[in-house]
Amino acid sequence: MSSFLIISVMADDRPGLVETLSSIVKDHQGNWLESRMSHLAGKFAGIVHVQVAESHKAPLTEALIELRNQNWMITVESGQAASNENRPCAALNIVGNDRPGIVKDVAKALAALGVNVLELNTQFESAAMSAEPLFKTQASIQIPDNVDLDDVRDALEDLSNDLMVEISEA
Repeated sequence: MSSFLIISVMADDRPGLVETLSSIVKDHQGNWLESRMSHLAGKFAGIVHVQVAESHKAPLTEALIELRNQNWMITVESGQAASNENRPCAALNIVGNDRPGIVKDVAKALAALGVNVLELNTQFESAAMSAEPLFKTQASIQIPDNVDLDDVRDALEDLSNDLMVEISEA
């Protein structure tokens, strides 16, 4: 019988972190199913979905937890098998002038409509011509059947007159 684990990690960024993590998973006969990892401000952070035989779950978990001795922040939680259910998704892209609270405002507008954020990537950069700070986001969202794409776009555009919002069915 298989078990599924969700592993979250953060450590000072340096070469070999992914190799260390993937070696531990492999050494315990785990199957690395999917992951999201990124370098941010000198840190390396990620989340990994792993499948492992029930008999290897505890030893794998113990080996992963031992990484804390090397100054890794790591948590291991039980998860579920990857879902293959048909989830209607949409791609969301937003560009606008950066300001404190913009992520909160976007998240609040989406939550008010019952929109589920499946994946969210944000970045800060300077505008090409003016060097004004820009907020950019790309997200994969699940919109309830009773909510129209235009309703989501309108709610986000109502946050500020400088937000450019694109939503397309994925």
